[in-house]
Amino acid sequence: MTAGTDDVVHLRAGGVSLVVEAGGGLPRVVHWGADLGDLDPVSVRGVATASVPPVVSGPVDQVVPLAVLPEAHRGWLGTPGLSGHRDGRAFAPAFVTNGVDLDTASDGAQRLVVRARDDEAALSLTLTIALAPSGLVSLDAALTNEDAAEAYRLEELLLALPVPTQATEILDFTGRHLRERAPQRHRFTQGTHLRENRRGRTGADATMLLLAGTPGFSFESGEVWGVHVAWSGNHRTLAERSAEGQGILAGGELLLPGELGLGPGETYRSPTVHGAWGTGLNALSWRFHDFLRARPGHPSAERPVLLNTWEAVYFDQDADTLRELVDAAADVGIERFVLDDGWFRGRRDDTAGLGDWYVDEGVWPDGLHPLVEHVREREMQFGLWFEPEMVNPDSDLARAHPGWILGPGGALPPEARHQQVLDLTDPEAYAFVLGRMDAIITEYGIDFVKWDHNRDLVSPGHGTLRTAGVHEQTLAVYRLIDTLRARHPRLEIESCASGGARVDLGILQRTDRVWASDAIDALERQQIERWTRLLLPPELIGSHVGAAWATATGRTQELEMRAGTAFFGSFGVERDLRHADEDERAALRAWIALYRRHQELLHTGRFHTVDHGDPSLQVHGVVARDRGEAVFSFVCLATSEYARPGLVRLPGLDPDAEYDVRPVPLAARVDKLMGRTVPPWWADGITLPGSVLSRHGVQIPALFPERLTMVHLERTKAVTR
Repeated sequence: MTAGTDDVVHLRAGGVSLVVEAGGGLPRVVHWGADLGDLDPVSVRGVATASVPPVVSGPVDQVVPLAVLPEAHRGWLGTPGLSGHRDGRAFAPAFVTNGVDLDTASDGAQRLVVRARDDEAALSLTLTIALAPSGLVSLDAALTNEDAAEAYRLEELLLALPVPTQATEILDFTGRHLRERAPQRHRFTQGTHLRENRRGRTGADATMLLLAGTPGFSFESGEVWGVHVAWSGNHRTLAERSAEGQGILAGGELLLPGELGLGPGETYRSPTVHGAWGTGLNALSWRFHDFLRARPGHPSAERPVLLNTWEAVYFDQDADTLRELVDAAADVGIERFVLDDGWFRGRRDDTAGLGDWYVDEGVWPDGLHPLVEHVREREMQFGLWFEPEMVNPDSDLARAHPGWILGPGGALPPEARHQQVLDLTDPEAYAFVLGRMDAIITEYGIDFVKWDHNRDLVSPGHGTLRTAGVHEQTLAVYRLIDTLRARHPRLEIESCASGGARVDLGILQRTDRVWASDAIDALERQQIERWTRLLLPPELIGSHVGAAWATATGRTQELEMRAGTAFFGSFGVERDLRHADEDERAALRAWIALYRRHQELLHTGRFHTVDHGDPSLQVHGVVARDRGEAVFSFVCLATSEYARPGLVRLPGLDPDAEYDVRPVPLAARVDKLMGRTVPPWWADGITLPGSVLSRHGVQIPALFPERLTMVHLERTKAVTR
């Protein structure tokens, strides 16, 4: 819904208002946050007028407008939105708006397109500001060099959204391999809080979201604003506040020295910068979830349950062993069998063979056909692991084409995982990888590709001049995936990068789920997935049941903890089921059946992370969109300072209905999961109004550390008042 005057526009959707002033200079957002209601044009103009600050001593003698692309020439002395030059000239463009269009796109997004130009600098700029039905804001920019003879050297383009002074705290994320998306919180002070990624991929330590909010904001309370850069290469995200009190959240691509020059008539298109506002982190995350789920190509809610062979057999890909594993997988209800690393020529460990994308004749004399046929006889889909962007120096490919390796020239970059990076911007290298992947996928009718990326890009020089190449490499990877998807429309792809080092909405425009971490340890996964869900709904997060002993940490956990963790993601198994006894197989079979029974709820409902006073207890659940049913999980992370957890609220329910609340039997085995005490209602369940469950709560069992239990809620009738 839109309203406004010729130069001030009010966009409304999903409980969010975006008021944009778009006259004269570049557009500036004067309000981003709570819905302001159905304003008439005079009031919309008044919002902009009321937002003009006074002129104070110190800065320039006029109000400095803060545009979506902050402009240095107008007096913005913070980080400029555009940095570039023509041999030192045209370093501070002065754009003038020469066209504004407002429309509603086919996906329901309201879209404001502003065209501007600086004649002296010979640059034109198109800025697109969109508000999705979910209330998610999306910013895009296209910069064109209009000079007919001279190149423009682009150094940086950042897009920004304002945040008010009451946003005094910052939450962002860091991490490492096996411990991705670790939160860190601190004050939002004057100056710049800058997060840069120079790894050539999104990065395990990247801040998936940069968030600013009111003091103490949490999952269920406080106003919070956040931005995400939808780009899988180098990027920058920053929170900045000036001495005059203006605050922004901004992001964009990080360009390496000399990486991007615009020749005459060439255009640079920025990554999309998404912004979300909400009262509490849950509401903010729902804007991303709803936006993703509204995509035409979003994966079905009924995701196949898969078995991945990596932690089951590693490189020991004996045909008879794998046939036994296929039979064991089918026995417990697996629907997709994924053969991981080790199937191709010369690949007996991770030191050799990468890049030689031919089925290893020594291991598979008849190719993969016998295995694939056996998988399909057991009524399962077949998936295969690739790492298309990498190459082992000990490979036929690297020996034949040393020039296809990204590097600065001279000595190669240091190896990581015994790997170098294949330069996919080289047309011959790109054609080779595309041809081999296409041939394998076609020959075996592959249903699913696990697409891995196991090292950072160090000194990524490409071409004969060995110029910086992350930008072009990222676009080449996108093009490679897009081409394969066009040739194989049914193919699903998982983004994996040493686990969760490539999780962003750029890669997820063209893939179907992400592998959140190589750590399958359920305790680690509880934290990793808790924060990954801020951006992604559960169906896009691969989560597997591993063996009792976790290889990443050495912890040992009960099946209920492992399966109950994977339950709230895209469920899979990564375990040698040949060695599982019948009791474990029966329990896993039951968990898979439970997941299948509730899959539509889990993958279409609202995800709630519950604020609870005891940090040792983590509470989360999914409530159906019609609020007819829900499932909640209670996870004890560590020994509590309290003897019992206290009342636990179950939010998101219909306050005017009654719910039957019962423990989920698979996750409620008193002997294994909890201490000696359970609340009186636990044995037979309880029926209570949604208002009581959401606002007052219920007592739950006193759990042992690293244990969980779950309850299922079903609406029984409306409450008469």
